[in-house]
Amino acid sequence: MNTLLIIAGVVAIVLLLVGGFSQALNWLLWVGVVLLVIAAIGWLLSFMSGRRGHTV
Repeated sequence: MNTLLIIAGVVAIVLLLVGGFSQALNWLLWVGVVLLVIAAIGWLLSFMSGRRGHTV
């Protein structure tokens, strides 16, 4: 019975960690989407103004 409680506790901790990581990954995904949109807007503005983007 004691071993079953330990296994249940370990599984609960693993599920909590996985849930936390998925929330962090979801947040990072949205940050990436926002940065991609900002980069696209910046590229469009520079393209419309006639300046060429230079790579560094």
